[in-house]
Amino acid sequence: MDNVQQSEVVGEEKPKVVGEEKPKVTPAPKAPAAAVSNKPSAASAGVGTSAGARTKTVESAQPDTVNLMRRRVTWTAIGAFLASCFLMFLRFFLPRTILEPSTVFRVGYPSDFGFGVETKFQQQYRVWVVRNAERLFVIYARCTHLGCTPDWKPAENKFKCPCHGSGYTNEGINFEGPAPRPMDRAHVELDATGQLVVDTSRLFQWPKGEKSHFDDTGAYLPV
Repeated sequence: MDNVQQSEVVGEEKPKVVGEEKPKVTPAPKAPAAAVSNKPSAASAGVGTSAGARTKTVESAQPDTVNLMRRRVTWTAIGAFLASCFLMFLRFFLPRTILEPSTVFRVGYPSDFGFGVETKFQQQYRVWVVRNAERLFVIYARCTHLGCTPDWKPAENKFKCPCHGSGYTNEGINFEGPAPRPMDRAHVELDATGQLVVDTSRLFQWPKGEKSHFDDTGAYLPV
């Protein structure tokens, strides 16, 4: 009887106490999954070290050639623009002059000219050198009507103005058209070497109805 009661007591469940909690079991900390990965690799070992820092500094110190070239081109363009503006500013204060051929020039020796009209100086100096049996003189190639340059017509032995038809003899004497008087003659003389020196700033005229100055000293050279 006593054994039965003891067995019953042993198998009997103890009543649960309300509010009583079982102690929580704290899991053991897991080992690092990749302990090796936390260690710095050989490739990244140099980063942060003095050797890596020196390498990085050297690489960043290399100049950028593209940017340098852009800066040079930009500043060159700016400098050229400013220089041109400055030159235009200076040009505003300079006088506007027209370069004209010299009024005093040499045309050669008297023996270089035969009888008739020599036209090779017309384009450069606007004169004709004329020689006849008595004298050599220089006609200034300007029509006395409106200032046009007449043309020499060897077939007609005359000068003809293309503007309004004024006609002149081979000595520059007007005979047809609206020209009021003969063409002017330039001053001519011989220099120390015997060459002909012409001065178109000194002209001899024959005004209409007045005395001719074609026989004045310097208006011709006797031959």
